[in-house]
Formats: sequence, structure tokens, C-alpha cells
Amino acid sequence: MQSIQIIQKTLQLPIKHIENVLKLLDEGATIPFISRYRKEMTGNLDEVQIYNIQKEYQKVLEFEKRKAFIIQSIKDQGKWTSELEQKIAQAETINVLEDIYLPYKVKKKTKAQLAIENGLQPLANLIWKQTTISLEEEALKYINDTFSSTSKVLQGCQDIIAESMNNDLQIRDFCRTQFEKFAIFMAKKKRGDREGQELYSDYFDFNQKLSKCPAHRILACFRAEDEGFLNVSIQIDPYLVIEKMERRFVKGFTESSQMIRDTCLKAYENILQPQMESEFRQVAKEKADQDSIAIFGENLKQLLLSSPLGAKRILGIDPGFRTGCKVVCISETGDLLVNHAMYPHPPQNQKYEAQKLLFEWVHQYQIQAIAIGNGTAGRETEDWLKSLKWPFDAPQLFMVNESGASIYSASTEGREEFPNHDVTVRGAVSIARRLMDPLAELVKIDPKSIGVGQYQHDVNQVKLKEALDHVVVMAVNQVGVEVNTASKWLLKYISGIGPQIAQNIIEFRTKYGEIASREDLKKIPRLGDKAFELSAGFIRVAASKNPLDNTSVHPESYTVVEKMTKSVGANLEDFVKNKSLQEKIKPEDFISEKTGLQTIKDILKELAKPNRDLRATRESVVFDQKVRTIEDLTIGMELQGVVTNITNFGAFVNIGLKNDGLVHISQMSQQFISNPSQVVHLNQNITVWVKEIDQSRNRVQLTMVASNVL
Repeated sequence: MQSIQIIQKTLQLPIKHIENVLKLLDEGATIPFISRYRKEMTGNLDEVQIYNIQKEYQKVLEFEKRKAFIIQSIKDQGKWTSELEQKIAQAETINVLEDIYLPYKVKKKTKAQLAIENGLQPLANLIWKQTTISLEEEALKYINDTFSSTSKVLQGCQDIIAESMNNDLQIRDFCRTQFEKFAIFMAKKKRGDREGQELYSDYFDFNQKLSKCPAHRILACFRAEDEGFLNVSIQIDPYLVIEKMERRFVKGFTESSQMIRDTCLKAYENILQPQMESEFRQVAKEKADQDSIAIFGENLKQLLLSSPLGAKRILGIDPGFRTGCKVVCISETGDLLVNHAMYPHPPQNQKYEAQKLLFEWVHQYQIQAIAIGNGTAGRETEDWLKSLKWPFDAPQLFMVNESGASIYSASTEGREEFPNHDVTVRGAVSIARRLMDPLAELVKIDPKSIGVGQYQHDVNQVKLKEALDHVVVMAVNQVGVEVNTASKWLLKYISGIGPQIAQNIIEFRTKYGEIASREDLKKIPRLGDKAFELSAGFIRVAASKNPLDNTSVHPESYTVVEKMTKSVGANLEDFVKNKSLQEKIKPEDFISEKTGLQTIKDILKELAKPNRDLRATRESVVFDQKVRTIEDLTIGMELQGVVTNITNFGAFVNIGLKNDGLVHISQMSQQFISNPSQVVHLNQNITVWVKEIDQSRNRVQLTMVASNVL
């Protein structure tokens, strides 16, 4: 119960709903299933809130595990007391817990431990009392082979006292508070010049309040430090902490008191400050990781839910100069029909042959759209295609973000799908399929390789993978899958399925043909009652005779829909198709012990738009034909662009150049915004104006506010 209260305090959610979420998770329910089909139990919590409950519960378990370890460790040392028991019971944070444990923690031998082993503890205790004694005379009594002079003896006592000061809970708490409120994040250029240092020139003499320092700056500085370009530190004004230590520890004006006063400074500089700086470096890194992972997750979600062109015949082009352009045609179901290479660019300049090939294929395979990879030679290929005089209506052209296509091409998934084709063919197919359905294709690629985020290789990789896997799961289940056409890579993300059952579905389709209904899912090996409960609502069966099998209505609610159907005197098929019949339903009339009002409203909402793809229609962007290089830009120029990446400091926009331009967050709106995602989303077509041009670094600053150019 205590863990529930801790989660409630952190997330400010009703205890009852937290308890129900944890109960459902413990029973094996997935987050998509809970958020979609157990709304009455959770108070309509969304998937983000449920995910946060799960994460906070894991933190509580880890905290309790650490607490149990500490208690046992102290007991094993024979130092357990009722006072310690009370302190540990009252500890609410990991930092407080570790502070309590600090004096008992097994660590490398310190100077203080060496002094204690050589019998200096009694003298240190005497100095602590700050009575009128002669330090020199008392120190003479403790000289030995290790501490061979009075100065060394007194230094050893000072080490013992400094460690005691550092272990003082009140002082550590005060110092930590000072770091939390006033710490400055600082970066300085290391001496000497090194190749690549210009990338970090903005941080050669940088300082900002730690609590205000954004994630991208912290991660950039830490990366530059790792690469040997910067020295990074986190500092506070030490005066208040040292003054606090003196007030707490100095008790008079004796010779011993002066030694205690001197030790306060040494304890802070040599032990407390380095420990606190290390702690807050870790805190800063974890916070920066958390912010960056959140941004990357949001970008990934937007990319996965990007507008699909749909089931069309598509010609995909992976552009290139010297190696040529790899061209493929795919069917409405994404099957590879044909592939070849063409060389319309220098050095070959085989424009006629390339044009002939395109015209033949577009006609022969009834191509409806052309997808062009946006990498090397992408813009030139688009320009060439637009210059052609088509003998029939030209297919619509789309520039497609090809990030990660090479990763897929060389992956196990790519080789398994196309064992008889090389990486160039696989890459072109991936580009074409991304236009058809971004979600279905991108789930085959490690999310880190898709290239929408900031410093994704610098953050905690375990936490990044966990967060991104969650995003993929939520996106796939939000859209749902058609069981007879979905790949095993898409199916494995469905709630309750996983890799093995996904493979079993593919094998079942291959052996027995089309799956005829949701009920047939139960015939698939290992897809038992629990897996069926968790997955059925997210799986569509378009071929089924039951129209509800092609909606997000869960089979457990079919009887409710049947009752609705009877109440208006219609058959099921007519009721599902006829909105006017659905509007006759009063949700309150169908509430039962098993089915609450929210579930009934969700059912009616789904029936009003059965199986409608929540993703918008894909639209292409037309770049300015006069802009080829950065030299073609002028300040104030108005351009059309597409958002390719979002960070917490702004958005990168493809305006038709090799490198994207940046719209800083301050240039996105005339009003203050705290997050770029409030204004833009990935793949959005936007109008921008050129604000600054830095040709030496090949950087372009853009604005979405025309008046800001002036």
C-alpha cells in the first residue's frame, strides 16, 4: 500500500485507478489493451498515464530493493540500531537513503580509514570536543611508523574529522539544496587546438544555471568532454556551505576549534564538493537523457503515424550519381515486381535510357506514384523527373526520408525478405514502402537509426530502447493491423502477440490461406485465450463475414452491439453501416455490470467511422526551383519546406538543400511556446523565411514569422 501512496504522490492520480492498473499489469494485460478496453477500471487513463504508473512502480520496487540491501549490509556489520531503523524508514528518496548508508558503505580505503587503523580515532575525538589542549603535545603520543611526525598525525586526525563532516546528514542535505537551487553548469575549452573542435565552438566559454540548461546543451558538452575538447564542471558558491559547516561544527576559540574551522574548508573542497558535483553530473545527465528520450519518442511516434499514401502501385528510387539510381516497382500489397539501375546523372548521363525505362515501367505496371529517397542526388533526381515530357499523366512525385533505409538493407529482416537481391534493391523497396505505409515499413528498423531526435547515441541506451519500444507498440496498436496482409514485423508489436505468435500467424496463412474471422485466430498455435483477449481488438479481418471483425470493437463487446442492433430492429450489417440507426441508440440503456458508459461510447464512436485510418492523407511539397545551393538563398526569401526533425530547441526543415535549415523555437510563433511540437509535427509542409545564412558552416536559420526577418 505504501508503494501505491508513493506513486499517487508523484503522479497525482486516484489511488483506486493506480491499484487497478497495477492489478491488470500483474495479470499480464498490456498497456494498449488497458488504455483501450479497461477504461472503467482506470478512470479513462490514457496510455501515457498508464506507462508512467508502470515506470514509477518499477522505481518504487528498485528503491525498496536497495533499502533492503542497505539494511542487511548494516546488520551484517553489527551496527544496526533503532535510530537507523527510524531514519531509513523515513527516507523517501534514494539520495537520502544513500546519505544514511554512507558511513557504513564498503569503499576503497580512504585516508581517514588509514588513520583510524593506526589508532588516531581517540585523538580525533578529543579534537572534536574543542577543549583547551596542546595539539602538538597530544599528537606526540600517537606517532608511529606510518604517521611519523606530529604534523602527519594531525593531518590524519583532520582526515578522520573531514570524513565525519562529509557524512553529516544535515550538511549533505543543505549542500544538496544549494546545488539544486544555484548550481552553474560550466564548460571551458581545453588548451590547444584539435581537429573537429569547431563543432563545439558555442561551448568554449559557456555557463548557465543548471536548472535552466536544456538537454541538448548538456549532452553536447558531455560529448565534447568525452572527445577531449572541453572541461565540464558543475559549481556553486562554496561560501554558504562552508559557513553552515562552521556554524554546525566550530564550538569555541581554542586551538582545536581553529583546526575544526580549517577542516571545514578541506572537507568541502576535497570530499563534499566533488561528491555533490559527481551526483549532480549524474542528475543532469539523467534529466537530459529523459528530456531527449521524450523528444525522440514523440518524433518517432509522429513519424510512425505519418500519412500513408495507401495501397498504390509505387515506383521507388534510391538516387545516386556514380553508382546510379536503383529503381523498383512494387504492387499495392508491397510486393517487388521488378528492379533495375538507371544512370541519368553524371558521369554517365544516360538520360534517354533512363527516361525510356521509366516510361515503360510506369505504363506497364500502372504506377500511381513515385517515391524518391531524399539522400544523395535526391533533389537532382526530382528535378530531372519534373523536366520530363511524359506521354501520359505523370505520377505524383514524393520525396521520402530515407534515414535508416541502409540499416534495413543490411539487416536480418532485409535479407530474409529479399535473399536474392542486394542491399541497393532492398533500400529502394524500403523507400517505396515508406510512402505506401510508413508504420508498416519503419517497424523493421531499429528506432535509433531512423534519425529523428537529438543525441540519441549519447543517452542511456537501455532506457532509450525501452521508451522507443513502447512508442512503437502504442503506434502499431493505435492504428491496428489487417491480419491477412501484415508482416510478422508488424504483427509482433500487437498487444499479446510477440515474435513467436507473429511467426505462427504467417505460417498459418501460408498453410491454410486467408484467415476468415477473428474467431479463427484461436486456431493459431500458442494464441490462447489470454493472447486472444489482449490482441483481438487490434487485429482487423477485412474478409470476415462479421463486420465487427474489421473494427476496433472488442469481441467481448459483440453481444452489446447485437443488443443495440435488435433494439432498432435492424440486422448487424445494416446497423454497422447506417449512422442514422446508430444515432437512435441511448448509451445509458446498455450499461451493465460488465460494460460501462465509456466503453459503450467508444463502441458507438468506432461504428460511426469503422476502420477509418486515423492518419491523414499524404501530400507532397514543392520546393523552390531557383534554390539549389546555399548560395542561392537571400535574407527574407520565402520558401516551402517540410519538417524533418524536432528537438527541444527547434525544428529542422528541408527546403530543398542538402542540409536542412533550422527554425529556432523562438522563431516558430509570435507567442511564447515551451515545446516545438505545440506548433509543428514531422512531415508537415510549412512556409518559412530565411533569417540568417552562415555559408562557412553551411547553416541556415529560418523563421516561421515573416515579420521577424526585418
